[in-house]
Amino acid sequence: MEQVPPVGKVVQITVTDGYDLRGSKGDTPVTVIRAEFNQVVLGDSAKTTVSPDGTAKYNFTSSFEFSPEGGITLDDLAHKPVFLTVTEVLPKEKKQKEEKTLVLGQAVVDLLPLLEGETSFETMLPLHPVQGSPLEAPRPGVKQCSLEVKVFVAEPLLTTVQAAGSNLLKVTLEAAYSVPESFNPLGPPQNYMVGLQVPALGEKDYPILFKNGTLKLGGEREPVPRPKKWPIANILAPGANNIPEAFIVGGPYEEEEGELNHPEDREFRSQAECVKKRIVWDLESRCYLDPHAVSSFQKRIADCRLWPVEITRFPLVNVPKGKAGKVDKNEDESQLSFHGVAYVNMVPLLYPGVRRIRGAFHVYPYLDTTVYEKTKCLFSLFRDTGHHLIQNNKVGAVTSPLPKSLVSKTPKEDKAGREKDTDGKLKLGEVQVSSVKSQSSDTPVEGEAPLSHNPEGQQYLEAGTYIVLEIELDKALVPKRLPEELARRVKEMIPPRPPLTRRTGGAQKAVSDYHTQIKNISRAILDEYHKMFGKQVAKRGCDVDSETLEEQKCQLNYELNCSGKYFAFKEQLKHAVVKIVREKYLKTTSFESQEELQTFISELYVFLVDQMHVALNQIMLDDVQGSVATIPSSSEQLRLFAFEAEVSENFDVAAVYYEERLVREPQNLEHWLDYGAFCLLIEDNIKAQECFRKALSLNESHTHSLLLCGVLAVLMENYEQAEIFFEDATCLDPTNVVAWTLLGLYYEIQHNDIRMEMAFHEASKQLQAQMFQAQVTKQKSTGTIEDTDERKAEANLGTWGATKDASVTVFKMEGPQGSVAVFSTVDEVLEDSPKLQSESQEPLLLQYQDPSIGPKLSSMVFKELSSKKRSIKMSRATTFLTSHPSFCRHPNCYQHLHGDHTLLDESQCCAVCGQSACTRAVVPSWRTQL
Repeated sequence: MEQVPPVGKVVQITVTDGYDLRGSKGDTPVTVIRAEFNQVVLGDSAKTTVSPDGTAKYNFTSSFEFSPEGGITLDDLAHKPVFLTVTEVLPKEKKQKEEKTLVLGQAVVDLLPLLEGETSFETMLPLHPVQGSPLEAPRPGVKQCSLEVKVFVAEPLLTTVQAAGSNLLKVTLEAAYSVPESFNPLGPPQNYMVGLQVPALGEKDYPILFKNGTLKLGGEREPVPRPKKWPIANILAPGANNIPEAFIVGGPYEEEEGELNHPEDREFRSQAECVKKRIVWDLESRCYLDPHAVSSFQKRIADCRLWPVEITRFPLVNVPKGKAGKVDKNEDESQLSFHGVAYVNMVPLLYPGVRRIRGAFHVYPYLDTTVYEKTKCLFSLFRDTGHHLIQNNKVGAVTSPLPKSLVSKTPKEDKAGREKDTDGKLKLGEVQVSSVKSQSSDTPVEGEAPLSHNPEGQQYLEAGTYIVLEIELDKALVPKRLPEELARRVKEMIPPRPPLTRRTGGAQKAVSDYHTQIKNISRAILDEYHKMFGKQVAKRGCDVDSETLEEQKCQLNYELNCSGKYFAFKEQLKHAVVKIVREKYLKTTSFESQEELQTFISELYVFLVDQMHVALNQIMLDDVQGSVATIPSSSEQLRLFAFEAEVSENFDVAAVYYEERLVREPQNLEHWLDYGAFCLLIEDNIKAQECFRKALSLNESHTHSLLLCGVLAVLMENYEQAEIFFEDATCLDPTNVVAWTLLGLYYEIQHNDIRMEMAFHEASKQLQAQMFQAQVTKQKSTGTIEDTDERKAEANLGTWGATKDASVTVFKMEGPQGSVAVFSTVDEVLEDSPKLQSESQEPLLLQYQDPSIGPKLSSMVFKELSSKKRSIKMSRATTFLTSHPSFCRHPNCYQHLHGDHTLLDESQCCAVCGQSACTRAVVPSWRTQL
């Protein structure tokens, strides 16, 4: 049975209406529309007369057949539009045999939506006037001419599998700046070209060429935003060169991915892009990548990392008629001049979620050995196919991209390969290898110029030439996990902690609360009595008669009633009494009769009075027996107790203090983190992991908990979980330098160099942004700028003011007269602390930027002290820790206020930052309390 050949898919382009049209001969011209695609005329519409209001009903349909096997391909649809040319048919004059026509304008139909899965779309396209057209000078108040166009295809051009695995590559070449001074705009016309190769079908390469660059003198910066242009020649209307809704927007140098994105490059780039000569293209070329090409593209980036982008120029050739095909190849190749190459780092395209890179890249002279060392590429796009480029470089010739076969082999090689293949002597591949060897060898072949020297290309290096290039993909090569997915994975590993159940206190708890309120109120009344009659009692001593006491009682009652304190005491007792009624007497419903109510009130009154006497007697017993009052310890004091126990290496006592904090406040996330850090110190990784996971269960968005869980997962060799924790931390806090650094260290352990570079690059980027923001803030507040070297030294300080190094730990200390003392180890801190204290009366304290985590680092460092010096240095450490610094704990203020050693009032303003809501903590002399 004869096989039926595959039938292509028909793409239909229908022009339905035209609006605001006008001609050269009146307001009702006769117009015709011609549709062109891929340099082929698809058809002409019937003659249509424009109505007086400027509208025209065309209903003109043209079509072409899309066939993946040959002819028009998906790549053609990606980078070639459909041109609709509107022509006015002029009326015939006397004795005129043929009709005259006048081109009014062109509209451009971008077929890219068809590659995105759409089967039809409708759009309103502006009609761009050609030079000399009556549409070129718009009348005031008249809208721009436009065409309504519909595009239709019966079924999607891509299957579901193809759409999922394919990709669309967009390469935008903006300009080459700081070109050599020998480039003269007034000299012979030149065609400035840039080219690169990308995988197309499997292992084949497809050339992307940017031609006809415009050489400009310096004097002004290129405007932004400016439209991107089609890489197609011979477009009639200047405005039709612009790709719809595609613009070059520029951006800060620091956010680019190229080579000249450092602060020291800013001045050079600003001068080059404003003053010096440049070649401007502003072209965007698209390339469709099928699933095999995407895989090959990704693999080649991972293997080669750098991508060669060649630049050169050809003289525009005027060829006499009849000699267009007699141009000698050797003569063409000799016209290749100023051959340079830029090495584009494509590795960022392998970062998760990255679809676009843009940057400035230096241009170097093209040398085969250097290009091969950096890119593993032995093929030159311009040198090895230069004669074919020049064939299309004639004045007036239509420039079109090279056939895909030219990249794999030149016609001469193809012919020689076929001839020698039939003779059985040398295959096509052998011809290519020998050609490559002759090009890359140090001794040139006879008749071939030495390739180790490129004096014209060296001028790029001397002038500091660079090109600005943008590469964008429709879909990221490596998809990034969504934040929702990461949060779900974290919940699967650590389910959120259920809310605490509401506990119902028993009768004993209700009575105990009543006793507590009675004691508090009695103390408040005694304080009020002492304030009113304390001096009289001090004078008379115990000789106070009953009348005086009764008079004082009346005055006290009057004062309590007038000030409202009596009412406040009643309100304070109300809640405790309600709990007794509900918990002890179990009364939660209303009373049935008044007598029942009176009986219950009498019984309750007797009970409350009895319990009041019990509570008052307990106060008297406490005053008599408790000669030495116990000092209640706060959570912060318990933390300090535990820290001193760590320094003394009394880990059992430290564990008791940490556990006491957890018992008091089990819902406090910081308590779990402190205890987990202590468990890490004593190398109890399992308990530390449990603590960090409990902290994360309390708050699944807490970045520090996620990072610590990731660190423990690495220590426990649960690498998959560690990656989830670190990625989730970077998603929740993208500006966290520590999170990106830990993610980079994780990838370094996994030997994933590309992602390691990505994480460290992002960490460096965020750190520079924070330093710049801090510098700007400081300049605004003080108006001064620190020395550059000093800022760099400050940037090397870690989160706790310590420089991380494999062998040295540096701490920054405040010395006398505001000087800064730097110690290489904690040993020097302890040895020199008495000296600093003798020179300055101010106590010495490590500058922790985060007081809640500072002691954890110090405890780990103190544990590494040698056993020989431990006894001497522990005594010094005790002296060091028992100082009394009072410091502001406001998050925006880390300055020390060395004042008296009492707990400062929270409403008092900070003397340094001026914050009235600062919370102050005092490190007391708590050795006696232990």
